[in-house]
Amino acid sequence: MSRALKIGAFGTIGLVGLLALVFLVRPADTSGKAFSALEFGDITAAEFRDASFQIVPEMLAVIYRAFAEVNEEQIYDSLAEVSADEALESLYLERVGAMVGGGLDEADQELHAMELAGLSSRQNGTTFSMNVTWRVVGTVGHATHMHVRGNTYAADLTIEPVEGAWRMTRFDLTDVDRTGAGVLVAAE
Repeated sequence: MSRALKIGAFGTIGLVGLLALVFLVRPADTSGKAFSALEFGDITAAEFRDASFQIVPEMLAVIYRAFAEVNEEQIYDSLAEVSADEALESLYLERVGAMVGGGLDEADQELHAMELAGLSSRQNGTTFSMNVTWRVVGTVGHATHMHVRGNTYAADLTIEPVEGAWRMTRFDLTDVDRTGAGVLVAAE
């Protein structure tokens, strides 16, 4: 688990439970910037609609990486790459609240795969209301053992232009399915 970061198990529920399980580590060569496909401020609403099945997973990956951060400024800046308004505030407060609650330095967690399982969208002008379902597979390691986890999540998102760029302005987790939670294996 060379790319795993120590962030621990969160003691709160809701979105923190979603984002605590596994995450993507920001590659060193991105220097704090989101993937290039997220630099889509210049695309039209029609282009966004047509590419949303590619863009939304990248936006979720940035959120996972932001939740891997431990510095409040880095957390905020990373989340601001893909969110604004209500979504930025709630995501940031969830992460900072989990830090205050403790338990962030005990477990290693690493995302191995994330895939979009479903996306439905309604467009009103340049505002998209989406129901998104995605699956993640990763490991959660503790001192003596590791869990291989596979969970499915669903959320209602609102994505719209904010200050010249497409951003999530609402993120409401609606379902967490842990039936594929995985197996326990001995840590090396």
